[in-house]
Amino acid sequence: MKKYISEFIGTFSLIFCGTAAMTINEVTGGDVTHVGIGLTWGLIVMAMIYAFGDISGAHFNPAVTIAFAYAKKFAWKEVPKYIITQILGAFAASFVLLFLFPESEFLGSTIPKVDVWRAFVLELLLTFFLMVTIINVSTGSKEIGVIAGIAIGGVVMLEALFAGPITNASMNPARSLAPNIVSGNIDGLWLYMVAPVLGALLAVASCKLVKDDNCCDEEC
Repeated sequence: MKKYISEFIGTFSLIFCGTAAMTINEVTGGDVTHVGIGLTWGLIVMAMIYAFGDISGAHFNPAVTIAFAYAKKFAWKEVPKYIITQILGAFAASFVLLFLFPESEFLGSTIPKVDVWRAFVLELLLTFFLMVTIINVSTGSKEIGVIAGIAIGGVVMLEALFAGPITNASMNPARSLAPNIVSGNIDGLWLYMVAPVLGALLAVASCKLVKDDNCCDEEC
């Protein structure tokens, strides 16, 4: 039960802080700034990895959970439980934001600024880069250690900074599902459900090609 509670709290914290930065930037007319939003996403990811990495693995992302299972680093039977917990945490964060900022139109939603297929490819690549980093710095399905927090948080920050203006740099189905549904912005939502999962799976496949040991052969 502790690992599910950790995934709930971690996902809640991640979605709340990240989308709160976007929401506050929206309602204040840009006080947080794009750079501030990117920094917020990266720093909260880093903090939650240090807080819960040794308990639940600090996935906080259905695409990461599925990819770890595909890599044989995580039990498939645990996947539905993790994903449900992550989605519940994300929705809890979005509903709290709705209570705090009812005037917000977006609540940190992910809305593509280009056509859907270019957005799809970009989200796939962003998640690919993220999962390549995760799987190469993790121990089994555990994202632990100084290197993991800095590396993964740094990649999230990097991608939010350069890709945020185009797709809002989701890389996480739960992160998109909750604010988009709560705010009613569901156009293009499907791409944020599919592209991150495909990108994460491709990252695992690439790991199999370049690493002989400690990639996809550990016991769950």
